[in-house]
Amino acid sequence: MKRVARLAVVGGALVAAAPAAAQTFTTPDPVLQRIWQEGMHNSQLEVLAQPLLDSIGPRLTGTPNLKAGNDWLVKTYAGWGIPARNEVYGTWKGWQQGYLHVDLLTPRVRTLEAYALAWSPGTNGPVTGDVVALPDVKSPAEFKAWLPQVRGKFVLVSFPQPTCRPDDDWERWALPADWSQMQAARDSARAAWEARLANTGVDGRQLPRVLEQAGARGIISNRWSAGWGVDKVFNAHAQTVPEIDVSCEDYGLLYRLQEHRQHPTLRVDAQARFLGDVPIANTIAEIKGTEKPDEYVVLSAHFDSWHSGSGATDNGTGTLTMLEAARILKKVYPRPKRTILIGHWAGEEQGLNGSRAFAHDHPEVVTGLQALFNQDNGTGRVRNMSGSGLVDAGQALARWLSRVPTELTDSLQLSFPGTPAGGGSDHASFVCASAPGFSLGSLPWNYWLYTWHTQRDTYDKVVFAEVRRNAVLTAMLAYLASEDPERVARAQRVMPSDRRTGQPMSWPACQDAARDFTQYTR
Repeated sequence: MKRVARLAVVGGALVAAAPAAAQTFTTPDPVLQRIWQEGMHNSQLEVLAQPLLDSIGPRLTGTPNLKAGNDWLVKTYAGWGIPARNEVYGTWKGWQQGYLHVDLLTPRVRTLEAYALAWSPGTNGPVTGDVVALPDVKSPAEFKAWLPQVRGKFVLVSFPQPTCRPDDDWERWALPADWSQMQAARDSARAAWEARLANTGVDGRQLPRVLEQAGARGIISNRWSAGWGVDKVFNAHAQTVPEIDVSCEDYGLLYRLQEHRQHPTLRVDAQARFLGDVPIANTIAEIKGTEKPDEYVVLSAHFDSWHSGSGATDNGTGTLTMLEAARILKKVYPRPKRTILIGHWAGEEQGLNGSRAFAHDHPEVVTGLQALFNQDNGTGRVRNMSGSGLVDAGQALARWLSRVPTELTDSLQLSFPGTPAGGGSDHASFVCASAPGFSLGSLPWNYWLYTWHTQRDTYDKVVFAEVRRNAVLTAMLAYLASEDPERVARAQRVMPSDRRTGQPMSWPACQDAARDFTQYTR
């Protein structure tokens, strides 16, 4: 019979009742039973999440928030009797964001929903300017001739969506012919916009620089996620003028006003400070092994985030999973056979820099690694695991998972031997060195549409019942990996041949992980 969580109303809020005790332990192991009891009935997840996500907030690499978060981690671990340190691995350009006000002044007054892109400069007080869009030019020469017209103006540089209503609304409610017609019109308009960009002769990443050099007052873009009121917010490329992401709805308003010559005017007041190169650190906590201290089980999650939300599901939930798993282990398994490390990595969003630096600086951990468990895709319960391309890893994972209560594994999907995920997360930094790093892949809960790199990635999106299960599962896997008398074998599969070269393909996650490794100083 499927379990259904009981709900209660407490103080006007809907609260899930505490989960029932597991009934399906496959082994009488008392440590596993204590892990379940501590994690399911004495969880500290909400206590940990509130200051992390509400008070510290987003943890963009190079910002004071990240440093405050590192210090909070060390203090939190110290309160549990777990030694922890902030281990500096390099520097990154420091940036501190202040407030942002973006107001439409004409032809009517409206405060717009807007977010500064990461590392965007401020305005040194309110600035006002008209709004123009990139022109529909036929050649780079024509674009060059138009450029002087941007002086003192805010320039719209993104495709104006014809509708900000999500596609699932259209599929559900529209007549099939209307749905098809909208898709065709949108595809045609997007193709025309892409041709417009191509005809400028300017690479998209260089376009903000070209516009600021021509005297633009600011760059206005929209990176709509295709969901209700949600935008992806990444990094700026201009150096002296602000780059601002405006909501899909407000961007469309600005575009239509200028298109119909109704003279939109904006006032922008953006505060931001550049702090120079600042030190960047991973936070590393350690529960020392008693029998095999030079062999390691690593709990892994990146700590940095983007800045427009609170970094709740990317990757606050992974951080909370590893924090809570460490707390549980310290309480019920304080003398592990192997050393248990908890790695809270910085710089993941800039290219896995923190975890790659740690692997580079600590070859003894890579060599002695028994298993690394990494979580980095949202608030859902763990659904997917693979052997990460290690052809014999399935034997170890099967040994461990067969001892975990079925309440935590009954929907788990395994793939062996698997490959590192393209694009990867921090486990790839270790898999690249033929070390056993495993990703704990979660159910999506609309992660990619609504919270991944968006302004909606906030405390309220955390589903604590799901994260609670993940913390208990992680603690159990760490315990079982620590106690296993066997080492995880490291033989890797031979990758398929690249059709273009006939040679075996490189590990895709390793290639991705390496892409920005040199962007920080050593």
